[in-house]
Amino acid sequence: MSMQEVENAKQVKLDFDAECPSCSASIEFNPATGKLTCPYCGFETAIATPEQEEEKVAQEMDFLKAEERGNFNWGVEKKTVICKACAAETIYDVLQVADSCPYCGSNQVMEATADNTLAPNGVCAFEVTDKQAGEHFQKWIKGRWFTPKAAKISAKPDAFKGVYLPYWTFDSKTSSRYSARYGRHRTVTDKDGKTHTETDWYSTSGFYQEFIDDHLVSATTRYDRDMMRKIEPFNLLNNKAYKPEYVAGFLSERYSVGLQDGWNQAKSEIHDHLHAQISSKIRWENNADVVSNLRFSTNHDDITYKYLMLPIWLSSFRYKEKVYRFMVNGQTGRVGGDAPISPLRVTIAVIISLMVIAMIWYFFMSE
Repeated sequence: MSMQEVENAKQVKLDFDAECPSCSASIEFNPATGKLTCPYCGFETAIATPEQEEEKVAQEMDFLKAEERGNFNWGVEKKTVICKACAAETIYDVLQVADSCPYCGSNQVMEATADNTLAPNGVCAFEVTDKQAGEHFQKWIKGRWFTPKAAKISAKPDAFKGVYLPYWTFDSKTSSRYSARYGRHRTVTDKDGKTHTETDWYSTSGFYQEFIDDHLVSATTRYDRDMMRKIEPFNLLNNKAYKPEYVAGFLSERYSVGLQDGWNQAKSEIHDHLHAQISSKIRWENNADVVSNLRFSTNHDDITYKYLMLPIWLSSFRYKEKVYRFMVNGQTGRVGGDAPISPLRVTIAVIISLMVIAMIWYFFMSE
């Protein structure tokens, strides 16, 4: 570590006492019971439920009133955490919210925010255990047709690592004015008796409104985004107001994609969604076959956001000296990742596809 990083190190307090009152070991959140559990003596305790109804789930936050909107650079700042169990000092990246002490193994749950970052206001707790994640992985890899049989038999995931990753969700009332051209196809027979399709074109314009609810944007740059998309969706309605107890025993990370950049990404994705919705509206209203030259402008009103921590199991397996990584959705068990491909199976699939196409073409020509 550089001298500058050492100078930037901050001492961080723990948010709650993660010590078992029975045997003094570290307690952790148990997805199977939804309680804090000691893995050594079996002590269990429930996580306190807020009395106020509005404090039980993550609340929508006013986007325009958010003070901290910038990105946060992973690894630039550091912080020092003093373990309450063994007094060891450990240097962490400032984005980390939870980890375990490398000296005694006790859970370190740190304060959820720094002076220049927003605090999470909600968490979707783990509902799938690491054992269940392994079962979902076995079903997933057995269902991959192009994966060699030997890989399906031998693939054993390494130890699972549970991690809470940061996400933004955005709500917005959208109002769009649009103009476009739509076409209706008709079949025309020429003087030689041959038929062809012609399209009659018309102009249209209109107004479209839609409420966008909980549009999800990843707030981390550390993990494979394509892989993360494969394990979506999450059950965002089943969230709880953030408590450090929920992240006890798991890794967890602050956002590195800031609120403003998250909203910019959300707006782009919402624009694509609205393009498809307005096109469908024009086709349905005008009994049209095609839509072209669609142009629209959108106003976003009453924009709100949530900063959620979502649960993911990380693991990998090895096949022929190559490591394949995968993720499991900690709520649903949905799996996404990489797996070996059998060239023989791909070749067989291509040959079968070509044979089917040839047969269809043959019967079509015979008719």
